Amino acid sequence: MKTTDLIVHGPVIPVIVLHREADAVPMAEALLAGGVRVLEITLRTPAALACMEAIAKALPEAIVGAGTLRSPADVRAARDAGCVFGVSPGYTAAVGQACRDAGLPLLPGVATASEVMAAQADGLDFLKFFPATAAGGIPMLKALGGPFPDVRFCPTGGITPATAPDFLALDNVVVCGGSWLTPADVMASGDWARITRLAREASALARG
Repeated sequence: MKTTDLIVHGPVIPVIVLHREADAVPMAEALLAGGVRVLEITLRTPAALACMEAIAKALPEAIVGAGTLRSPADVRAARDAGCVFGVSPGYTAAVGQACRDAGLPLLPGVATASEVMAAQADGLDFLKFFPATAAGGIPMLKALGGPFPDVRFCPTGGITPATAPDFLALDNVVVCGGSWLTPADVMASGDWARITRLAREASALARG
């Protein structure tokens, strides 16, 4: 698999924070019911790896990825948990090499032209623009489109259901990441029907 294969599965990749392993499979089932197959589980909690493994084993139709990869050790742990792709907040050659060694396709984070060039030098041209809103949002993505017409982006960070269509309308944006599909309060209450509704709404967003 390549990270570009993720594009065909919908316009939004949910950025998911899971605190309880027991929530992992019900949440994933709710997203799948709403048409969202690509799931980025962030490595931000002690339960994250167990959640990834639980989803990967129980729901083979889900495309499980690990977010917040910051080190080669993170990469190996994500692969061992059953993840089939990785996402990083930034990019280092060490993380890139670890992903190649592990056979784990990487969607690396970038926020500047220099970071785009570093990722491209290692053969990566589908990149996560992060933190999207704080790093300049739509004007910055338009500016990057000039010198990097061959790069496609997944903006993530600060995007909402209201602003996602504007990002997706850009020529160099093919998908966006968002945490709004799995809000903390909804996760805490276990309102899986609400998550399915949010997933359906996200799946229906148009791309440019």
